[in-house]
Amino acid sequence: MTTIYFDNNATTRVADEVYEEMQPYFRDLYGNPSSMHTFGGQVGIKIREARERVARLLGCDPSEIIFTSCGTESDSTAIHGTLAAAPHKRKVITTRVEHPAVLAVCRDLESRGYHVIELGVDKSGRLDLNELERQLDDDTALVTIMAANNETGVIFPIERIAELVTDRGIVFHTDAVQVVGKIPLNLSKSPINLLSLSGHKLHAPKGVGVLYVKKGTRIAPFLLGGHQESGRRAGTENVPGIVGLGQACELAAASLADENTRVKALRDKLEEALLNTCPDSRVNGDPASRLPNTTNISFEYIEGEAILLLLDRHGICASSGSACTSGSLEPSHVLRAMGVPFTAAHGSIRFSLSRYNTEEEVDFTIRKMPEIIHRLRELSPFVQSARR
Repeated sequence: MTTIYFDNNATTRVADEVYEEMQPYFRDLYGNPSSMHTFGGQVGIKIREARERVARLLGCDPSEIIFTSCGTESDSTAIHGTLAAAPHKRKVITTRVEHPAVLAVCRDLESRGYHVIELGVDKSGRLDLNELERQLDDDTALVTIMAANNETGVIFPIERIAELVTDRGIVFHTDAVQVVGKIPLNLSKSPINLLSLSGHKLHAPKGVGVLYVKKGTRIAPFLLGGHQESGRRAGTENVPGIVGLGQACELAAASLADENTRVKALRDKLEEALLNTCPDSRVNGDPASRLPNTTNISFEYIEGEAILLLLDRHGICASSGSACTSGSLEPSHVLRAMGVPFTAAHGSIRFSLSRYNTEEEVDFTIRKMPEIIHRLRELSPFVQSARR
């Protein structure tokens, strides 16, 4: 059975070009890039080249790039590093719809005496910038707000947010894990201080990420030890991962137009067809400001997990907006924050495409999805109760 992969916001396949470029650094060019000898030095040169390739995609200086192990480490480094550099300030502002890599850190900070503000969103997943402005004060050390939501694809106006925040002398960090490689960035002309990305979201391998640190931004190292990354992140570099990420960033830069035309058209075709053929369905998130590859659709009166199980039987991979914990179903914290009704939040499915998806895959899913929804509705106690 052929696999149709529509779960690219969770992870992506490693591009063939990335895989090929990584291979020599596992066995042939295995030297430590910090070594003084030529064998290790040639590896150090490749890390420098990868740093330059990442910087070109982000529109920044290579010296502003710190390689990390993942987006989560980048987020933690940004948050803890900023607070360590400003110990006299005790307030952090974030949102209710952040990825757990940010929310869990902020809630831990709250338990340790920090004042944490979680901004709300409206029913379309949009922030109220007036609320943000009201919360900014002299005790605020950091504002951390994602560039785009991983579940709904809603894009936040981070350039405007960064202006509001940095004009007050406050550090602004954005988790841009879902944005990099999907929409253009030019950090050299942006007030953003800190930005996180993860390699496995843009066809690089798992286990490598980046934290962008704008020149002049004060941040303490999160990992101490060796002198790697100019003393900003200790630990021997993941050379194959870094080399692969550099190549992936180059490919992403070349694919931005395809992402925002062909991939977006496939997403729109899938979304429109499912809304038209599956009754009681709705899109979650601002339709005017979303990532080009993402749609989150609620199918009322049925459970998302059941939809995923039946999709899986056809080889279709997607994800649910609900999480199953300890035998009880809890709707996504993102959809709860948006006020999505319980009957819809439980049946939410995220389809996230990539440049490797095809129209044939979309057409196959369009044929199968109405059958699945009809079958589950026939079994749904909510539907049967309404009919009685």
